[in-house]
Amino acid sequence: MSDESPSEAPCTCMTLRRAARAVTSAYDAALEPVGLRVTQFSVLRTLKRLGAVPVTRLALEAALDRSTMGRNLDPLERRGLVQVTVGASDQRERVAQITPAGRAAIEAALPYWRAAQAEIAARIEPALAGALAAAVQAPP
Repeated sequence: MSDESPSEAPCTCMTLRRAARAVTSAYDAALEPVGLRVTQFSVLRTLKRLGAVPVTRLALEAALDRSTMGRNLDPLERRGLVQVTVGASDQRERVAQITPAGRAAIEAALPYWRAAQAEIAARIEPALAGALAAAVQAPP
């Protein structure tokens, strides 16, 4: 038996989670030829923009929690796309930076990412997606 009455609107959280999964799936499928997931692609682009950065800050910039960031960095490091080293001033700190192979991976992935962008933009007006993101991120 359902917890919702027929007059109640569907759960907004679940609706948005389904939408996010569908969008993520479209990007992941588009990037499959270069062996990247959209989150990994985003991490590489963030590292390209920021340069060497502590993993904690990278996670914040990418809107991921620290453990999820670690799970995304591990395969990128194994492939030689990023390098993770010990921090210079704090031996407990891990610092990530993109490698030349990581920069090349971005270039190889960009046409596929752009195709996914166009596909999603044809379904969801980019301004609408931006407005939705701004609305849910705004303080109450």
